Amino acid sequence: MKHFTLKSFFALTVFLIGASAFAQTELKGKVADFLTYGPIESASVYIENTTIGSITNADGNFVLKVPQEHLKDTLVISSIGYKSFKVVISEFENGSDIFLEEDVASLDEVVIISDPRPTTGNGIVQKAIEKLPKNLPEQPYLQKGFLRHKERNKKEYKWLIESAITLYDSSYASGAKNNLKINVDETRKSYDLRDVDSLFTFSAYLKSMGSKAGNLNRNSIKTSSLIEAIKWNDSRVNGLENLFKGKLNLVRNSNAMGSLLGKNILEKHQFNLDTILVDNGRKIYKIKISKGADFVGLNTANIYNEGFEPKGWIYIYYDNYAIKKVEYELVAASDVQKKRSKSLFDTQTIHKLIMTYIEYNGKMYPNYIYYETPKLVNTGDRSSDRVKTEAEPGFDKDEQYYYTIQEILFSDIIQDPELIKQELQQNDWSADIFSTKPYHEDFWKNYNVLLESKEEEKLIQDLSKRASLYKE
Repeated sequence: MKHFTLKSFFALTVFLIGASAFAQTELKGKVADFLTYGPIESASVYIENTTIGSITNADGNFVLKVPQEHLKDTLVISSIGYKSFKVVISEFENGSDIFLEEDVASLDEVVIISDPRPTTGNGIVQKAIEKLPKNLPEQPYLQKGFLRHKERNKKEYKWLIESAITLYDSSYASGAKNNLKINVDETRKSYDLRDVDSLFTFSAYLKSMGSKAGNLNRNSIKTSSLIEAIKWNDSRVNGLENLFKGKLNLVRNSNAMGSLLGKNILEKHQFNLDTILVDNGRKIYKIKISKGADFVGLNTANIYNEGFEPKGWIYIYYDNYAIKKVEYELVAASDVQKKRSKSLFDTQTIHKLIMTYIEYNGKMYPNYIYYETPKLVNTGDRSSDRVKTEAEPGFDKDEQYYYTIQEILFSDIIQDPELIKQELQQNDWSADIFSTKPYHEDFWKNYNVLLESKEEEKLIQDLSKRASLYKE
C-alpha cells in the first residue's frame, strides 16, 4: 500500500482536478547506442522509486517534466540489453546525449544451476503465467496516462487525437469486463481530415443493425448516415474499452475465459528461449513467440478476426518471472484470412501490439502500449462486396488503405483508497476518444506526453495546417 504525506496528498489532489499550481523542471536529452551512435527507441526514462517517466521516440529523444520535490531524486534511463544510466536529477546536463553500453548475460551461466527451474521457453512462459496473481496488482489503483491516436494512409496523416486518460483497475483477480474503467479526461489535439466515403463500413454497420446491405452507391446515401457508420466503426476497431477489456490485453486478461495467454496457451503458441539479457541490472529472458497447432482468433463482435498465427517476443525477469515486455503480432494464416487481409487491407499483419510494464512496490503496472491495425475508412464508391480495381476511375492504392496507431504512456499510479473513491465519483467514465472536448492550456503545461519524432512532428504540423484551412 502506498503511503502519502500531507504534502503529496495535496499535490496529487490538485493533479487530479487538472490544475498546475506547482512548477516543474523539463528534462531533455537523446539516448544512443555507445558503439553505433544509433538512437535507442523506447528506452525508459523515469524517476527512481516513482512511476513518473517517459520513453524515447524513434530519434532517441525524450522530454520529461519533473516536479520540484523530486529534483534530488535519481533519474534512470534504461533499455533491455543495455547498462542503465543513473544521475541525480539536479545534476543532469539538460539537452545532453546519453550513450548506453550493451549488457548481455551468459545463457549457460544462468541456466546451469542447482535450483529446479524451467529451462525451455514453453516452461518459462507457463511459469510466468502461473506467477501473474503474485506479480500483478492485488488492490485497486488508478493510473494517469497520455494517448496519441494517429490514422493515415500511405501518403499522409488523416487523423490525430491526443488525450489525457485515467485507467481504473480493481485488481488482476477481477474480470476486466466489469472491473476496469477508462476515462478521457482532456483533449489536447483533434484533427479529422478523413474522407467520408466508406461503403464497406456502412455495409457492416447495416448488418450490425439487422438490416440487409445489398448493392450500395455513394450517391444514394446521406453523408450524415455515413458519418454515423464511421463513428460506429471507430469505436469497434479502436475503442479503448476493446483494447483494455479484450483479448489483446494479453497479460492483464490472461485469467479470462478463452484468453490468448490462458490455460490452453500452448495450443496456439510455442515459445523458444533465445537468450538472456540484462534490464537495469536484472537478468531477463528473451523468448521468441511462434505459432502452435491451432490458429489464433479474437472472436471480435461484428468483425471477422479469426485465422491468425502469432509472432513476436516476450521478455520475462529471471528472478521472479514477472513479464516486462510483450511484442506480439497476429499475421493472416488461414486461406480465408489471407485473402481477406490482402484485398481489404493490403497487408497480412492485422494486429501489432507492444506492451511494457514497470515495477512499483513489487508489482507490475502498465507503462507503455503501442497498437497498430489497418482500418477500412476511405474505400471509395463501390458495391458492398468488392474492392475497387486499378482500372476504375479515381483509384489510388496509396490513398485507399488506412492504418491506425494508438500509443499510451502511463505514469502516476494512485493507490490511496480515498483518492480512488473521489475519482470514481467525479468521473463520468467515458472511454470515447473520438468526441471533441474543450482545450485547457493550464492542464497540459505540466502533463507528461509522448515526444514526436522529427518525421512525426513535420507530418503533424502539415496536418494541423490543413485542418485549419479545412475549418475555414
